[in-house]
Amino acid sequence: MHSSDEAADAPYTTTRIPADISRPDRLLGPFTARQTAILAVAALVLYGGWWATRPFMKPLAYAVLVFPIAGAVAALAVGRREGIGLDRFLLCALAHVRAPKRQVHAPEGVPPLPSAVPGRWATAEGWSPAAVRMPYGGITADGVLDLYREGKAALATCSTVNFELRSPGEQQSLTAAFARWLNSLTGPTQLLVRCHRIDLVPLADTLQQDAATLPHPALERAARAHADFLADLATGRNLLGRQIVLVAREEAAVPGMRRHAGEGRVRQRVAEAAHALTAAEITVTPLDAEQSAEVVRAACNPDTPTPVEDGSEGELV
Repeated sequence: MHSSDEAADAPYTTTRIPADISRPDRLLGPFTARQTAILAVAALVLYGGWWATRPFMKPLAYAVLVFPIAGAVAALAVGRREGIGLDRFLLCALAHVRAPKRQVHAPEGVPPLPSAVPGRWATAEGWSPAAVRMPYGGITADGVLDLYREGKAALATCSTVNFELRSPGEQQSLTAAFARWLNSLTGPTQLLVRCHRIDLVPLADTLQQDAATLPHPALERAARAHADFLADLATGRNLLGRQIVLVAREEAAVPGMRRHAGEGRVRQRVAEAAHALTAAEITVTPLDAEQSAEVVRAACNPDTPTPVEDGSEGELV
């Protein structure tokens, strides 16, 4: 056996990337600019407090007094939760608490309650609903989403590849092709894997209707049997399908540039992804305006969950 054949049949290996490109730059030792600013401001405030209280407070007493405050600030600066800094996590939690929890579709705004409604009723009902503000301003004819200050985004669906059934050499080729596409990215890109309910009733009805037009009675019986099988699946199982959506986004145009400049770039990046992922045996299909709207609509209004007695977890097909 040649050495090249042995290398092809050898198990594929992983290579550790020595640098984390998404990690913030370190400004002072192990601290980033944000952490340095928080610690510097806290140090100046604590030093100012000691300078103001030193005429009537011993240094040891002041140190004991501010030690919990210094510990909390240090934890806030260097701590992490859910992959982000603890300070940003707390800001997000505060924004979530202040955000309205009941939102309704009301482009004209939510009208106030009539004056005839007693005030205690309104108080018992809790916070009044707020008008929902969608994170996009519309979809162009080419399927590009306008994300306001976040720029533009284009959507595309991706096919899947059965990785485990490939030989080690084929797995290496697929991984290398996918890695080449990742290394060629020039802007923010997201791969979204979502599950959705599958309704087999229309397909079963179509088979039942078209079975009579088949040229042979055996084919008609097979088509009707398959239609009955699909109808039985639709009524007895909670069937789920998996969809992989590629989202290419461009930042908002800077002042002085055309407003629609980002639309062409996101469509070009989707086309580049379709060309690059062909080597990985992945088919990338750009979505038009109607298909993009359907994906956004499904994200905003997902399917109603199936009751427990009908199958809570579902079966992926």
